[in-house]
Amino acid sequence: MSAGGDSSRITVALPNGSADISADLVAPAAPWAFAALAHGAGAGYRHPFLTGFADALAHEGVATLRFNFPYLEAGRRMPGPAAHAVATWAAVHAALRKNAAGAPIFAMGKSYGGRMASMAAAEGVIDPSGLIYLGYPLHPPGSPDKARTAHLPDVSQPQLFVEGTNDPFIDPHDQLDAAVASCRDAEIMWIDGGGHSFEVKGRKRPPAEVAAGLVPPVVAWMRRNHSDAGPT
Repeated sequence: MSAGGDSSRITVALPNGSADISADLVAPAAPWAFAALAHGAGAGYRHPFLTGFADALAHEGVATLRFNFPYLEAGRRMPGPAAHAVATWAAVHAALRKNAAGAPIFAMGKSYGGRMASMAAAEGVIDPSGLIYLGYPLHPPGSPDKARTAHLPDVSQPQLFVEGTNDPFIDPHDQLDAAVASCRDAEIMWIDGGGHSFEVKGRKRPPAEVAAGLVPPVVAWMRRNHSDAGPT
């Protein structure tokens, strides 16, 4: 099965005006689910990790909309205010809903992008069937006292934390365990030996290949968390 691609622009309503962001939709012929996929803080929506993840999702019957946050669209390297990212998630979710025709929609993000999705869900501006975090940045490396977890119990949807066991953003692990336990419906999918981008020391693989390898268990979780998820 081959996946089709479609580039577009999405308008985001920001507190100080509006911004247009770039987006790519990759879809199989008859998707059973749709996903919005956000980039990490330092990489855009066409990073090989994200394109590899989206292509693998398409082969599992899931359509994926990747997009830029406004700060990166404007050529800035540092993320803007969290409110801008939450507004972006709201606009992307609304745009994806127009394509989904009632199919389940999932919110996904690499690192920063996933954390911003969780904030949007906690604030009630998006209502996905579930949220999937690819390397949730629980705290800055070496600073477990600066945990980014207070909002997670406010997320009502199922949450999947895909985490590498060697990721410095979730060390110590018991802090992540406690954060997940505080959520209404959440679980961790551990990637043995994986770092923050799921790279494994001693194994040289392209980012797209690493990302594609995460997809089968992620899709299995998606199916378990939606009753209309289609055939297994």
